[in-house]
Amino acid sequence: MLRVRCLRGGSRGAEAVHYIGSRLGRAVPGWVQRTFQSTQAATASQSPCVADDNIKVTDPVLKDCPVCSYNEWDPLEEVIVGRAENARVPPFSVEVKANTYEKYWGFYQKYGGQSFPQDHVKKAVAEIEEMCNILKMEGVIVQRPEPVDWSVRYKTPDFDSTGMYAAMPRDILLVVGNEIIESPMAWRARFFEYRAYRSVIKEYFRRGAKWTTAPKPTMADELYDQDYPIRSVEDRHELAAQGKFVTTEFEPCFDAADFIRAGRDIFVQRSQVTNYLGIEWMRRHLAPDYRVHTISFKDPNPMHIDATFNIIGPGLVLSNPDRPCHQIELFKKAGWSVVQPPLPLIPDGTLNHPLWMSSKWLSMNVLMLDEKRVMVDANEASIQKMFESLGISTIKVNIRHANSLGGCFHCWTCDIRRRGTLQSYLD
Repeated sequence: MLRVRCLRGGSRGAEAVHYIGSRLGRAVPGWVQRTFQSTQAATASQSPCVADDNIKVTDPVLKDCPVCSYNEWDPLEEVIVGRAENARVPPFSVEVKANTYEKYWGFYQKYGGQSFPQDHVKKAVAEIEEMCNILKMEGVIVQRPEPVDWSVRYKTPDFDSTGMYAAMPRDILLVVGNEIIESPMAWRARFFEYRAYRSVIKEYFRRGAKWTTAPKPTMADELYDQDYPIRSVEDRHELAAQGKFVTTEFEPCFDAADFIRAGRDIFVQRSQVTNYLGIEWMRRHLAPDYRVHTISFKDPNPMHIDATFNIIGPGLVLSNPDRPCHQIELFKKAGWSVVQPPLPLIPDGTLNHPLWMSSKWLSMNVLMLDEKRVMVDANEASIQKMFESLGISTIKVNIRHANSLGGCFHCWTCDIRRRGTLQSYLD
């Protein structure tokens, strides 16, 4: 018999937060922050559900499950790699403005809803195909999302938009053990991005994996600070120092790439795309087997954790020297080695190599194939030497044009299966 596990969440609590916020105005965000940071993981209750016994789905047995990954470094066996095909520039809405740099705002205003430059996309596609070939040569099974026409304009009761791409599976999918979690992303241009991955996820589910979709946000105007006062780099620094973000606590939202895994301990940052309600949903959902820790950084533009704090081995983390972690002593006291990667060789962005949605620190956005092998940018000789000094061999791949679309190796992939077991590395 097929058994389906049901979870009862805290929807009434979320409604209460929204009601209190509407009554108290701007006084509530700080209270929300303090409350969710101190909230302990709640134990999820279970209730029986009825399922169709005629559906041929493998009973989820962990040892035979095609989905199993607990951290960022166990031997990689299967991975999803994104697609650059049909990539579109997102419309220049308030949440896009808050996550991009001032010098590119004119680009978004001019080309929002249109294709990224076709010659650039063509080169990015070729780079990602070569990356897939190299992964296969290293013994890794590679899966891909389906091509989608992202130019189609869609409309909900709350907004309308065109799509963007399915280039960064790390943003939308989080694998915890034998469960795939679809994240409730914060950009309106990414509302339907999940559709590109549905066929491959359904196949994993049929073969025994757990499949969870977090509450889909309405992305109504109330989710965003429509008057978010960002006009310059200086504004970014000031707002970040005050802990102010473009996303509100109207409803849960998070990008999966704001979470980084180390066995039983999962670390997350509150960012422009991940709010405290989203973090709390994950904390309750994963309890009691996993502990979700909120950490923060001196980062003027927080969006995704893996170019700021990238865990590459048991008790080994790359920590961005430009964005120091405020809780770094937590890791040092646990005996972790904290390594500061060298300054990237790539400039912040040039005409030939624009960084429309990211920073030069994509150099540390690497993919570990196991504890002793890492996929790294072929142009970043400095970080290659750093890895070699740590006894880690480098697999060099050119990904410069793909970088422009918003990510590097960790972003472009979602590791589906790694050969390892659930352990604790923080105790």
